[in-house]
Amino acid sequence: MSDNNGFKISRRKALAGLGGIGVASAGAGLGTSAYFSDEESFEGNSLTAGELDLKLDYKATYAGGPGRLDEIDGWYSDDGPGEPFDVEEIEDGTYLIGEVPNETDDMWADEVQDTDLCAPDLGLVNGDEIPVFVLDDVKPGDSGEVTVSLHVCDNDAWMYMNGALTANDENTVTEPEADSGEEDNDETSDPIDGEGELADAIETTLWYDENCNNVLDGGEDDTTSVPSCVQLVLDTSGSIGGDIDTVEDAANDLANDILDANDDNAVGATTFADDADVVNSVTEDWSDLSDLPATGSTGMSDGISEAGDDLEDCPDDHDRIMVIFTDGAPDSQSAAEDAADALPGDIELYAIGVAGANKEFLEDLTGDEDNVFVVADDTTAEEAIEQVFAQVGQTITGGEEVIEEGSLADVMDALEDGIALDGNRSSEDREPFAGAMTHCLGFEWEVPTDVGNEIQTDSVAFDLGFYALQSRHNDDPPAEPFNGTYQDDNGLPSNGTANASD
Repeated sequence: MSDNNGFKISRRKALAGLGGIGVASAGAGLGTSAYFSDEESFEGNSLTAGELDLKLDYKATYAGGPGRLDEIDGWYSDDGPGEPFDVEEIEDGTYLIGEVPNETDDMWADEVQDTDLCAPDLGLVNGDEIPVFVLDDVKPGDSGEVTVSLHVCDNDAWMYMNGALTANDENTVTEPEADSGEEDNDETSDPIDGEGELADAIETTLWYDENCNNVLDGGEDDTTSVPSCVQLVLDTSGSIGGDIDTVEDAANDLANDILDANDDNAVGATTFADDADVVNSVTEDWSDLSDLPATGSTGMSDGISEAGDDLEDCPDDHDRIMVIFTDGAPDSQSAAEDAADALPGDIELYAIGVAGANKEFLEDLTGDEDNVFVVADDTTAEEAIEQVFAQVGQTITGGEEVIEEGSLADVMDALEDGIALDGNRSSEDREPFAGAMTHCLGFEWEVPTDVGNEIQTDSVAFDLGFYALQSRHNDDPPAEPFNGTYQDDNGLPSNGTANASD
């Protein structure tokens, strides 16, 4: 490096100076050129916890003989031991003793399967501890039933039911009770220690009430009694979109359930959109549906008519059934109703609605509210579609599944350890309950007419409870979560309660 007028500069400093001059030159030209630039960002990040909230509604009846309205209503008054309710005699000797929601007379029957029952203002059972049955003067021949409707809000969940016999008292012993062959105690007007005979005498049944009608429909003896021809009438309009694969799978499962229920059953399928097409004529040899289109409008009336024509080939000794599936309103409700009215009177109609399908319209279409199955909200979740098809299958094959039956003492003994419930009764494996789906359980008790004096003055008390456990990240939940009076390693409650747990 040369020496110029005594000013020395190192090579590093010279390069730095040249760099500075270069930047200054670029800045001087801003009016005619632009910088190179680049920018990336992750903005507006948020994490919101999901919801798992179990809510219940219920309808309870008591068949206790005619002429007792005032007496029973007193038990459910503000001063009575039961949950306050205006008791109603709905049939001669049968009383409605509890119903939630009860904002309108028809709320439970008409809206339980399509109302957003997770809404906060409906007043459902949600963490409350309430008694359903508080009955005095029960006699042989009396019976009671409660149908509980379960709603898992937002997320899918494994479901359990538990319970406990909390009292089984002998109380006093009357003279005819002491003289009965089944009584081990002497006559006394003073309460005595020891268990009574009532819990062993009461016959109890717990079942999946698929159509929420407060009645155990069918049974093992009915699934093979009368063969059926069933036509599945499927909406394949454009609104089905990406859910068409789920609809195909659910329809195939339903068809195979029907065929498995009776060797003489037959199933067919008709699709409707712009036009109707009988893709499977009614047959005992079902061909699985696949590659169905999901385009066009919703010509339900044509689908009903075409399916009805195909059912004409059904043998005379078969029941004829049509199951209509839709995800919304048809092009013409009146045309669809006219097509249904034109069907022969011996064809029984069922309807499945998802994604906000109008339940009132489907009830008018079928003529029977018990034959309409609707998924609440606007969901088309895969699990919900599969489960609602399965509910129809269990209903039309006449085989609502019994969970437990026996004496009240036996059933409560089974519930004390907890019973794992199944969200899809038609599948081999246990499944969680789909969010937004309605599932009903029936619980019925009866004091048989042949029970003798040994139950006089005896009393029982029992609890029923439900527990929901998230299914995501939990593929192998415990089968029997309740044991003792503590929480186990999974954090599950162990004993029976009379409330909905979540």
